[in-house]
Amino acid sequence: MIELLAPAGSMEALRAAVQNGANAVYLGCGNFNARQSAKNFTPQTLGEALKYCHIRGVAVHLTLNTLVSDREIPELTELIRFAARAGVDAFIVQDLGVAQLCRQIAPQVEIHGSTQMTIHSLAGVQLCAGMGMKRVVLSRELSREEIRYICANSPIPIEVFAHGALCMCYSGQCYLSAAIGGRSGNRGRCAQPCRQSYGYTRWENRYPLSLKDNCLVRYLDELQEMGVASLKLEGRMKRPEYVAAVTAVYRQALDTHEVTDEMREALFKAFNRQGFTDGYYTNRVNTKMFGIHQEEKQDTGWLADARQSYETGERPLVPVRFLAEVTVDGSSLTVRDPEGRTCTAQGPRPELARTFPLTAEALAQRVAKTGGTPYYCADIQTRIDPGLIIPASAVNAMRRDALNQLTAMRARREERTLRKPKPIPEYKGSRGLPGLTVQVTSREQLTKQLLRSETAMLYVPVHILREDPKLCQMLLQRGRLAAVLPRVVHDRELPKLLATLRDLREAGLREVLVGNLGLLAPVRELGLRIRGDFGLNIFNSASMNVVRSLELASATVSFEMTLPQIRDLSKAVDTELIAYGRLPLMLTEHCLIHNRTGECTCGQGAVKLVDKTGADFPIIRDGDTCRSVLLNGRKLSWLDRQDDLAKLGLWAIRLYFTTENSKETDRVLEDYLNPGPFDPGSCTRGLYLRGVE
Repeated sequence: MIELLAPAGSMEALRAAVQNGANAVYLGCGNFNARQSAKNFTPQTLGEALKYCHIRGVAVHLTLNTLVSDREIPELTELIRFAARAGVDAFIVQDLGVAQLCRQIAPQVEIHGSTQMTIHSLAGVQLCAGMGMKRVVLSRELSREEIRYICANSPIPIEVFAHGALCMCYSGQCYLSAAIGGRSGNRGRCAQPCRQSYGYTRWENRYPLSLKDNCLVRYLDELQEMGVASLKLEGRMKRPEYVAAVTAVYRQALDTHEVTDEMREALFKAFNRQGFTDGYYTNRVNTKMFGIHQEEKQDTGWLADARQSYETGERPLVPVRFLAEVTVDGSSLTVRDPEGRTCTAQGPRPELARTFPLTAEALAQRVAKTGGTPYYCADIQTRIDPGLIIPASAVNAMRRDALNQLTAMRARREERTLRKPKPIPEYKGSRGLPGLTVQVTSREQLTKQLLRSETAMLYVPVHILREDPKLCQMLLQRGRLAAVLPRVVHDRELPKLLATLRDLREAGLREVLVGNLGLLAPVRELGLRIRGDFGLNIFNSASMNVVRSLELASATVSFEMTLPQIRDLSKAVDTELIAYGRLPLMLTEHCLIHNRTGECTCGQGAVKLVDKTGADFPIIRDGDTCRSVLLNGRKLSWLDRQDDLAKLGLWAIRLYFTTENSKETDRVLEDYLNPGPFDPGSCTRGLYLRGVE
């Protein structure tokens, strides 16, 4: 049966989820989860939450789905050990290094790949399975056909988001909050800038980045039929009443296989942004998917009903079977739960009945009164010698005793084997001056001056190489060329990309730049050498060593790191840093330009969003797709401080050209050779100095 997985941002929300029918909950503890602004759990309250859930047959998944720095690894290690010992059922992870630590420390605890890993293809799922993960949470941008294909071919169970807030950007690829205010979505501190107002070219009171909440309640039977293992409800930042209402509706829809107007209204009252959307799932990606939350007068009756669902009484969740015996030798009551745990309570010796002896029906009625407990009676067997009687109070006492024993037993978990993590090898990296790599976005940027420059690697989008064979051949003859692959490639798009790469390999191409885990295996099978881009979110030495095990030739470190963090990073493979360019802050399935005009003109000149402060964010395409990349308006520049970068042990520093024309490209190349003064009006140092929360 499909799992209903509900959010728990607090103990109250956890009770709301469980009492309204969740099969599992996901929650955060400490500093390593993607919802740092939720109440979350302390080690003490985590233990309480685990007992509460396990008694009621509900699994607990612990979110460790953030990027972690080297200095935080010891604290994370202790949390993994504590949580595994306390009995968590799964770890949800984003960081490749964190996944490796979980596997090494607590091999008996399942690891689930978070949606923050940007897994949106079968090959990505297969890679996660090969790394020991037992489940993957797919990107929310997938259609029903894509989900069906992955489920039909996946070696591990698949989890999908069924209800709740939609990020405008592919999860794990959003750096907008970090760039604007230093609050990283990859570190659980997202300030939700996508919910703010923007305009095209100039600020307007419009919301082109604010999506309505996802709602797939109509499609639960279909999702179950296609093989989805778990339905995830978003909302760790939401109030407990929201969790109660949404969980109850989805539980009812799963159990009854119908969705009524009352159920839809309950979802609408709980929270909405001018309605809901199923646009990604139904492959109707358009402007109807957008909306904002509007404060309305709260329905106090709805709130009271939602609270009552988890504050009063106990929902019986666990079916148990009883064996009640009343014989001349004594009385006893045995209870058995679905997992086979058995507990027995002894009662008093019965007396001879003077008038009405105890009957099987009367005994069964007394035993079945399990109100106020997490249990309900699924079956009762009785054995009664004739002519006997025992007080009702004795039956009640046996029932309480047996169920208390069972509760204590269900709260315990078998002791797990915990291991020390393997020491992370230290690699010092390059000692000399870093080389120069250059990434272009357009053909115009491949100037004569650039082609004459000494570069350790030239990164050119794969579609440019495909569309201009003569240019491709010239660049291959020049040498040190790598094709830049799109960061998002769905399964339906992969055959065309692989066919292009085969042709380019026959022409002489040997290297590619990859920013998504799902492309590693398909590209490696073609015999191409892989260099890791920033989209892999390499943030610590453990992740660098995973990259080494994946046989990447180099890795681009996250531009959310500080220079000291990069300096101290183990350089397990050649390490690269972006030193110049408009940083890509969002990657969206929506074509933001088409959303504005109704026409797809995203390859014909620059368009930008402008926020209410006047800051602008240019929009370009991701390769030759209609997915949009939102850029920072101010250019990152460390050209005047190359000496500082030379102390970091880097293989190369990268100049990343996006909106520049040919003259601007040549000017930047000149500034690299002969740096001028830093211009704080048009340039930024990025996050390399101030870091992120």
